[in-house]
Amino acid sequence: MKHKVEMNWQGNLAYKADMDGHELITDATPQIGGDGKGVSPKKLMLTALAGCTGIDMAMILKKMRVSVDDIKVSVEGELTEEQPSYYKNMHVIYEFFGTDLPHQKIERAVKLSEEEYCGVSALYKKVIPVTSEIIYHEK
Repeated sequence: MKHKVEMNWQGNLAYKADMDGHELITDATPQIGGDGKGVSPKKLMLTALAGCTGIDMAMILKKMRVSVDDIKVSVEGELTEEQPSYYKNMHVIYEFFGTDLPHQKIERAVKLSEEEYCGVSALYKKVIPVTSEIIYHEK
């Protein structure tokens, strides 16, 4: 299977993509000559990891019949100082909200996503360290 994304120039440094009927605008910040009309392409790498593992979490927990009130996935990436700058590491923070959360099942779901299901994580781990932590918010 192949995926394809086409970007259409919107003037200056902005581009528009149509991905499966969903529009996305990328642009640079005004500090480097853009207009700030869209998201940073580099930060989309963090978004891809959060989205991939987030989808896994929802699917795995549903199959486990684990009920949570909410899930928040944050990804932090540290950039190199030299050019071209790139993420030299990433850290995923999983936050689970609810009552009487089953920690063991949630930890298993995170491990399954990180080690077996999330293709974005699998690719990133080939080139940079990717770490994670779990935070519970219980009522």
